[in-house]
Amino acid sequence: MKKSMKTGIRLYRTRRYEQALHEFQSMELDPADNPELSYYLGLCYTQLERYDEALLYLEQVVTSSDNLLQIYQSRMILSYIYTTTGRFQLAYFELDQLLKSGYESAQVYAAFGYVEYMMDHTDQSLEHLQKAITLDPRNTNALNSIGFILAEKEIDPEGALSYCKNAVELKPENPAYLDSLGWAYYKVGKYSEAKSYLRKALNLAGGNREIASHMKATLTAEADAKRRSSEEI
Repeated sequence: MKKSMKTGIRLYRTRRYEQALHEFQSMELDPADNPELSYYLGLCYTQLERYDEALLYLEQVVTSSDNLLQIYQSRMILSYIYTTTGRFQLAYFELDQLLKSGYESAQVYAAFGYVEYMMDHTDQSLEHLQKAITLDPRNTNALNSIGFILAEKEIDPEGALSYCKNAVELKPENPAYLDSLGWAYYKVGKYSEAKSYLRKALNLAGGNREIASHMKATLTAEADAKRRSSEEI
């Protein structure tokens, strides 16, 4: 059994998730009685985007394991799955449990900030994201999220530019970060800069709908600005 577990873990770590899953499933053990097996089954199913199965096994880890690290990691993955599938209240619960248990990290606060934003809790979202940056000033998810929120909600579009620029400087090929920077430029009326970043984001993201909508809004605003300018002459 130990050999099969080691083989499965090795396969998982080398990203051969289907093979790893098969190895774990071949073990004559009941995952309900073996938290470690549940943990790796949950990881495999998550990587394969089979989220319903992943939830089953990761919940078993949370309720029955005595390995704190695996519990923390399982809660993080549970929050990711719930966020990805739009179940933000459940994602909130998992992240809240992590903080209550003393597991504070930039990753947790950044994830919490996103969930809070999706639940329309803007002030709490910004608070959690700021905590993430305090713990890790180079946390690009938090930098980008703060920038996008400040721009989208028109709280501080100029400040949004600074956060978004920092995220793009750290990860210049990330389409989400380029989109946020382009959107921040749009919000301050700098349409040429906005188009430049949004165009790059679209190319990298393969025509993402949200980015496309930002580009459309930018082109429309630019055309309107040019029309008004010509009428004033």
